[in-house]
Amino acid sequence: MILQILLFITSIFVLAWLSSKLISTLVEIARYLRWREFIVGFFIMAFATSLPNMFVDINAALQGFPQLSFGDVLGGNLADLTIVMALAVLFSKKGISTKSKMVQKSAIFTIIIAILPLVLILDGAVNRVDGIILLATFFIYFFWIFSKEDNFQKTYSDKKSSADIKSPFWLLKNFFKFIFLLGLLLFASYIIIDIAKFFSAALGASMALVGVAIVGLGNSFPETYFSIISARKGGGWMILGNLMGAVIVCSTLVLGIVALISPFTIADFSPYFIARIFLLIAVAFYLFAIRSDKKISKVEGLCLLIIYIAFLLAEIFLPKVG
Repeated sequence: MILQILLFITSIFVLAWLSSKLISTLVEIARYLRWREFIVGFFIMAFATSLPNMFVDINAALQGFPQLSFGDVLGGNLADLTIVMALAVLFSKKGISTKSKMVQKSAIFTIIIAILPLVLILDGAVNRVDGIILLATFFIYFFWIFSKEDNFQKTYSDKKSSADIKSPFWLLKNFFKFIFLLGLLLFASYIIIDIAKFFSAALGASMALVGVAIVGLGNSFPETYFSIISARKGGGWMILGNLMGAVIVCSTLVLGIVALISPFTIADFSPYFIARIFLLIAVAFYLFAIRSDKKISKVEGLCLLIIYIAFLLAEIFLPKVG
């Protein structure tokens, strides 16, 4: 038990350091390509931080534990929209601006996608048709966000931008640096997830609760540290792109692949009842926070944190009902 605790603490510090290095590399790459930081956060970091979900969920489905896969997506979405965003806002200097039209439209798309798995599972199954719907939804967003050049390109005000002074070799070197750091980050996140599952097994928690509260939260650690360090450096767009992207990628691409590989049914919804209720509360408040004054304030961030704490307390102390 002592060894697991030490590994857990060490992995958290490693994630914090790796996230800091990744942010510096991503910002430089964004400058070189003249891409908006929102897009870099979405298509690079969101994909990267979703890889643990993909490996865990596909393996769980293949091993006959679909409740773990579905719980991971549900719990991960809830964590990203509440506690992860809350911590990012609270660590920022003046909240996080959401004035961009692209951010506003993406927020609505994110909310719809976060709820989509709940709609598809109403018949008690996620089959291959549902998987195709989920994948199609992802590609619709993908093509929309790249349909207009001003959605992903950004003009920097620097007199001499990185694009003017850096060579293609520099870009290639930083790309491999990013891949290397990403591999270390994923390794550290897997250690955290494994240890979290060890603790949950020792406490006798159900597989569904493991998926929602342990694996879902564990898989959100990379987004959490990335968002906190980005907030301290003023990278609001990187935060929004990463978190919205994580929700969209996990709810559509990851769950869609799981459904195509191994369609599953869930006969007992009682372990998900509390998570479903709080996810609906979270998406409603998240949308309100994004659209109110075009900024997520520290007060709103605190409210998001309270929602997640209330969810955890409800999962622990309230009886499960269907």
